[in-house]
Amino acid sequence: MCVILLKANMQAEKKSIYFENLDGLRFLCFLSVFLFHSFHTEYDTLKLNPVYHFVKRSVFGNGNLGVNFFFVLSGFLITYLLIQEKKSTGKIHIAHFWMRRILRIWPLYYFCVFFGFVAFPFLKSAFGQTPNETAHLINYLTFTNNFDFISTGSPDSSVLAVLWSVAIEEQFYLLWPVVLFLFPLKKYWIPFSVIIISSLIFRAMHDDDTLFELHSLSCIGDMAVGAFGAWLIMEKESFLTAIQNLKKPQLWLIYGSFILIFFFRKELFFNHYPLRVVERIFIAGNILFIILEQCFCVHSLFKVSNLKMISRLGIITYGLYCLHFVGILIATTLTKKFALNTQLWQVLLLDTTLALLLTIGISKLSYRFYELPFLKIKEKFAFVKNRTKLLP
Repeated sequence: MCVILLKANMQAEKKSIYFENLDGLRFLCFLSVFLFHSFHTEYDTLKLNPVYHFVKRSVFGNGNLGVNFFFVLSGFLITYLLIQEKKSTGKIHIAHFWMRRILRIWPLYYFCVFFGFVAFPFLKSAFGQTPNETAHLINYLTFTNNFDFISTGSPDSSVLAVLWSVAIEEQFYLLWPVVLFLFPLKKYWIPFSVIIISSLIFRAMHDDDTLFELHSLSCIGDMAVGAFGAWLIMEKESFLTAIQNLKKPQLWLIYGSFILIFFFRKELFFNHYPLRVVERIFIAGNILFIILEQCFCVHSLFKVSNLKMISRLGIITYGLYCLHFVGILIATTLTKKFALNTQLWQVLLLDTTLALLLTIGISKLSYRFYELPFLKIKEKFAFVKNRTKLLP
């Protein structure tokens, strides 16, 4: 009887945390990455078209910043939940955290690995093409595939190509609860600062675009910035008050800065070595303020949660991100088969819209029939619930 009452009390004490604007932000991050990967054409006449070049390069050429956004958001949300767990239960339950991450990440991730190494070569051969996979399976099985990407380049299977960021997040999830477990809450600023400084040192010693974008030591600074924001919000009341009371000029500065970076990242940062070193941390800081503003500011310019459809689609963002190349491959195959990819409007509008709709459909099916059963099990290991995950 005592055991039953204890379990009941533990269930009652579980806190439910919901940042309603983060779902919509997740979808917008995915959409940025999706459009960065879209507009594929084999026709040189279309590639040389100034309108095509403007859309592909000038408008969405920095769409991969959606991944930077994902990293900062992960660092913020995971750290916020772990701090809340530590405050509620007195400690961080490392094994439970790892189990939650395994149940959330591994099922779909390993499905994509199977698709990339088994189904994709088979389908490519069926369509009369020759598979030429350069990726190494062992790296994808051990979540070290970002290093494989660095050494061998982009995989032949485009589905595998997007998994490098999932690998970095898993590396982060492996170490992060241990770090937060070992340090007292008031001293969290120490590991956060060490990671950010280490990231800057790594970038200063390796002035290489590929390493900047794909190496764990370069990217983990984004997550530490997000973590710093979560700690400041929860531990420094003056910081929370400042975010809550952000004024309109400050909000315009936050969003205006990100818009400038989105369209002119290379022009702003890449031409000077010192700026190349700090640009990722600077961008992460800008992204963090967008996240904090959306979650805590009282007088926002707008709240993403008001965009209901985008917010609902944000719930399936993990599937959208992992599977969007499946949608793109199906769309480009169909439009090529029916000669609907020969004109500029077809590549920019028809092909891309079809790919997006297919991606959404596939991801909804994946979430409903494949991911959701694992998510329900995952909640049994939660001490602080993030209730956005289990919406139908």
